[in-house]
Amino acid sequence: MSVNPSTHLLVVPSGPLEIPDLQSLATSPDASGVYFSLVIPTYNESQNISTIVEKLSHLLDGSIPGNYELIVVDDNSPDRTWEVALSLTEKYPQLRVMRREQERGLSTAVIRGWQAARGEILGVIDGDLQHPPETLLQLLAEIQRGADLAAASRHVAEGGVSDWSIVRRFLSRGAQTIGLIILPGVVGRVSDPMSGYFMVRRSCIAGKTMNPAGYKILIEVIGRGNPRWIGEVGYVFQERQTGESKVTWKQYVEYLRHLLRLRFDTWPVGKFLRFGIVGFSGVFVNMAVLYVMREVFNLELTRSLIVAAELAIISNFLWNDLWTFGDISQQQPGKRQRFKRLLKFNTICLMGLILNVLLVNLMFNVLGINEYLANLIAIAAVTLWNFWINLKLSWRVTEVDR
Repeated sequence: MSVNPSTHLLVVPSGPLEIPDLQSLATSPDASGVYFSLVIPTYNESQNISTIVEKLSHLLDGSIPGNYELIVVDDNSPDRTWEVALSLTEKYPQLRVMRREQERGLSTAVIRGWQAARGEILGVIDGDLQHPPETLLQLLAEIQRGADLAAASRHVAEGGVSDWSIVRRFLSRGAQTIGLIILPGVVGRVSDPMSGYFMVRRSCIAGKTMNPAGYKILIEVIGRGNPRWIGEVGYVFQERQTGESKVTWKQYVEYLRHLLRLRFDTWPVGKFLRFGIVGFSGVFVNMAVLYVMREVFNLELTRSLIVAAELAIISNFLWNDLWTFGDISQQQPGKRQRFKRLLKFNTICLMGLILNVLLVNLMFNVLGINEYLANLIAIAAVTLWNFWINLKLSWRVTEVDR
């Protein structure tokens, strides 16, 4: 049976880097879904593409015959990798090809491939044979066992690198350590965050707008998606047999930039700014009440300070409940729930006050820092404390109507 290669040439998706869900795919003209879609991003891989397509097809035909697709996404390679891949579609009908002429970059190539994919499970493998194709079946087995994401790792049992220099090993481990410092909740979930060989359930990333940088996309998927169970499979990273290596120092710079971008994007900056504005307004409430208590009611200083502080806390709570964390508090309506949030907020603010006093005394009496500078540093630290702990404890959904 002859196959028209033009029907295997995919249109490059445009717009936001967002993966559609399966329901959206069901309404498309090409509604015939498959279980697994594997994207192979390429650039100048004409010498390797035939071999990797042959090996992958052989493995998947024996495991999930007819229920997969291979998608080569080529960035308009000068060696015309995309054209070589397209010539293979008659022999390998599960192969589809995307030629990108306007965009560049491995990470975006993977996402564009996933946008055009029809599979329930989405995967990626390098096109240079440095990722052993045989590991693919182990990754699929992890998914079939229930994993939301399965990643190939060089840093678990049966994993490793074939012939890396000490410098390259040091850079790889150093990049992982930096990742653990900047983004521990993401990087710490896998042993090899720079792996480019993994698969993920579409449901974990569908509807999420991706914003990758550089060559590594795994941390983007974990950071912006919602994979609960992550499985890892060891593999030995192979040295390139043909073609030129694309590893440069710029990859490590891009990786660092990606970490910082993801850290900034996942930190609730808007909420923190609103929390700060509300806290600043509380200063005026505190001063106004203190003035009234002292000058109008002629109360002693200690009692006036206590009343002023408590009313400022209540004012801050009401504004935070309405504005800063309004989207969360709406999920827990009712006077009882609001009162519980107020008690937590009061307790956390009291702990913050104690922390403030301890920090000022430490910096002033032990470290010899100017008392006013010490107070400013303590205020900044306590503001971060109050915001983060309130976000995690005071404003969170703890009861859901069933």
